[in-house]
Amino acid sequence: MRRSRRSLLNKNNMRHVVFLIISPIVELDLFGPLNVFALAGGDGPKPPDLDKRKYKTTIVTTGEDLNIIGECGVNMLAHKRYRDLDEPIDTLLVVGGGGAYTFDGNAEVCAWLQVRANHIRRIGAICTGAFVLAAAGLLDGRRAATHWGCTDELGVRYPKVKVDPEPVWIKDGKLYTSAGITAGIDLALGLVEEDMGSKAALAIARLLVVFLKRPGGQRQFSIALSAQAPKTQTFADLVSWIAEHLADSLSVEELADRMAMSPRNFTRVFTEELGVTPARYVRQVRIEAARIMLEQTRKGMDEIAELCGFGSDELMRRAFISDIGVPPSQYRATFESGPLEKR
Repeated sequence: MRRSRRSLLNKNNMRHVVFLIISPIVELDLFGPLNVFALAGGDGPKPPDLDKRKYKTTIVTTGEDLNIIGECGVNMLAHKRYRDLDEPIDTLLVVGGGGAYTFDGNAEVCAWLQVRANHIRRIGAICTGAFVLAAAGLLDGRRAATHWGCTDELGVRYPKVKVDPEPVWIKDGKLYTSAGITAGIDLALGLVEEDMGSKAALAIARLLVVFLKRPGGQRQFSIALSAQAPKTQTFADLVSWIAEHLADSLSVEELADRMAMSPRNFTRVFTEELGVTPARYVRQVRIEAARIMLEQTRKGMDEIAELCGFGSDELMRRAFISDIGVPPSQYRATFESGPLEKR
């Protein structure tokens, strides 16, 4: 009897995190967040001086058996079927992948989620897991994130969801959703930070060789990826030249003159070639260059702003807040890596 009571006390001291699987899944959508909670829970190697509170993790599946199919070819077993889970849940996370993306709104699964949601402190989704929560009506009227390549589809299928294509992860009440793949790690670190503080989250991030957790408002992907590749060699040469001359003025008039075109015609052709206006493209490349310098050097803000053609650190700060969602100082604190160059 004494042993049973001790076990009960240990169990009550743990936060129960449940991963809901709808096969097939993207393996990293499961393993990344799972590893975060495992490290925080103290099983295996863990950062020193973590809070004594721990997590218990359980993997449940909607399949007829316990087999979980991974899209990269890794097959594994769940702990149990979701209907057989009779323990209280602190945090429920729906794992992303093809199964979640094509989820057909199974009435039994949706009803289980709806009932469980009333008794769960936090419920969330990783990547395309948002489609499952949306099908259950849990995201109606709420902001939600998913993989940037699936945001349009999520909005079309579930128009009541306020889809935001930008953030890495979003908290809306007790509902949490993340962008794709590695963003699940960021979300898990954010949940650990809520429970155990920033020191614990940072320690786990370092063990995972994540330089620092990304805040929820951080954009999903490099802004340079939003511009398409030039269709012709002459414009390919131009964008290469722009990257090498960011400190120059790079006005539309100067770029047009370099291409022996009128400013109006140059703007039209450039936009057709790259999908953005010349001014917008130059701004994006300057921000991208500044990001790299902030990550990899110890150059001051004034120097970076000058080298990248912003003119002043204040103008660079405004550009970062507008396009990335955080000021340069916060970006550097989050993403700087070593060894850092002084030059």
